[in-house]
Amino acid sequence: MKPNSFKKLYAEGKVPVGHMLFEFTTRGIPEILEVAGSDFVVIDMEHTAFNIADTADLISWFRATDIAVFVRVPEVHYSHIARIMDSGGHGVMAPNVKSVEQAQALVDAAKYQPIGQRGCYMGLGPNSDYRGFPPLETRRVMDEANERTTVICLIEHPEGVANVDAIAALPGVDALCAGYADLAQYMGIPGEYQNPEYLDAMRLIAETAKRHDIPAIIQPGNEAQLEQWLGLGYTAISWSCDIAVYRDALKAATDMTKKAVGR
Repeated sequence: MKPNSFKKLYAEGKVPVGHMLFEFTTRGIPEILEVAGSDFVVIDMEHTAFNIADTADLISWFRATDIAVFVRVPEVHYSHIARIMDSGGHGVMAPNVKSVEQAQALVDAAKYQPIGQRGCYMGLGPNSDYRGFPPLETRRVMDEANERTTVICLIEHPEGVANVDAIAALPGVDALCAGYADLAQYMGIPGEYQNPEYLDAMRLIAETAKRHDIPAIIQPGNEAQLEQWLGLGYTAISWSCDIAVYRDALKAATDMTKKAVGR
């Protein structure tokens, strides 16, 4: 498999910039994101109707680019995670990680021994480019896969914030992501993104990631959010999502056209 560009950029001290897919599944999407300059993509299976076949197709098409492919799974469950990894994904994001036990289950499903408990499916699928290898090379292949894999814990509940240091310290956890909208609503202050208590929690997630030398991911949808969250210490940006980008661009163009024709 190709290297994980997300990990590579972060190791070089650069801020990876990506995008999230909620709606578009056509085979041209990976090339469009590559032309747009995306370093990584998060395919969402938590809030969408994407099934494993849709997602495996997208992963396959993204593998023709240099974009790192992550999937947000519906929950921390071995079968969800293992099938994504065996389909050739570079990593997984799990929603609403609240405890070290949840994070450990995520690592166990995504990574091989000695870090995790992922079952061997190597030399037979896209996760190893369908290439076989001698049995005595299995350890090397497993180690390379573990190094390439990115395990992302989505922190979006006060309980997760309270346990964020222990979650980030767990071997095999490669990044934290702040679920900014759900965090506010679980704190009982939905939409109050300037609330001091909320900002303290958001800052704590970023500072904890920095202390453990792992990326802190955030998903801004406008320049003001981007500037504020960079200021809080976030070090990887998943810029908006396909629906919002397409909707807003089309509305702006439609409004301009209607004005030009007197409507």
